[in-house]
Amino acid sequence: MIISKTPFRISFVGGGSDLSDFYREEPGSVLCTSIDKYIYLSIHKYFHTGKQLLKYSRTEEVSSYDEIKHDIIREVFRYFKIGNSDFNSTADIPAGTGMGSSSAFTCGLIILCAELQGLRFTKAEIARLACYFEIELLNEPIGKQDQYGCAMGGLNLITFQPDEKVEIKHLSMANDKLNCLENNLFLYYTSTTRKASSILTEQKKSTATRKDIKSNLSMMAKMATDLYKEFLNGNVEILGEYLHEAWKRKKELSKNITNPAIDSLYDSGLVNGATGGKLLGAGGGGFMLFYVPENNHERFLRDMSKFRKFDFRFDYEGTSIVFNDQNF
Repeated sequence: MIISKTPFRISFVGGGSDLSDFYREEPGSVLCTSIDKYIYLSIHKYFHTGKQLLKYSRTEEVSSYDEIKHDIIREVFRYFKIGNSDFNSTADIPAGTGMGSSSAFTCGLIILCAELQGLRFTKAEIARLACYFEIELLNEPIGKQDQYGCAMGGLNLITFQPDEKVEIKHLSMANDKLNCLENNLFLYYTSTTRKASSILTEQKKSTATRKDIKSNLSMMAKMATDLYKEFLNGNVEILGEYLHEAWKRKKELSKNITNPAIDSLYDSGLVNGATGGKLLGAGGGGFMLFYVPENNHERFLRDMSKFRKFDFRFDYEGTSIVFNDQNF
């Protein structure tokens, strides 16, 4: 059996500027981090020769690639010529929650299949290949930040160039500043999930046709690079202001990004001591991230207790193989 482990990611600012309709005209930038919540994928030789057993949110037993209903599994298995396998997926967080679950799955599957075939890829190559499968081959209306955020691990400023090059700047901070940043971030579940593709499809159309949306995304990309510089200088307390501004701008990208329940959760966070926050992912559901200064923690936790809090820390490893006693 071989097991891969891939982190989910949270994005601070810049989301949307990683869509090709934007970055092909000017560079996009996203500041994000991977977290210690993971998707685990395993592969083992299947007992029945000539068949594949695939277990994820459903179970499939197939005899050919074309029979596989899961798009990503089908194309990645075909690419790596994977056969006679017993495949299983399990995760700490469900899909549709704004933490890059689809891309985490793709990155984890690529490194899993590469390990099985004795191939070695850098993490940047894994992210690039994940973009190929999801965006080029399967035509998903998504950007590139999730693939790189999940594959690379750690805090990174990721810049997307018009020529399709992706530049990654890892963010290093003093331990006390890093601990302050981690300790002051709070994550709450909205109790709803959604499929990002419909929201992103609308956003892509708006990006291609509306100057105000492009201008908004330009500012969000600039905010990502500016926040990176603030963090380099140890100024982590400013994150709340950046998140608040990013959330205001994000809501202008699509009418489906927020709803009364999400707005109520956000407003409750601000009233109870958060200096800012934003919904993770494309919008419509998932998790809300808040930045709360330490002196407001007690009040914030007490008055936000009716909402479901989700504890996390940062991840620094990215996608990896955690077990291999291969017997294929």
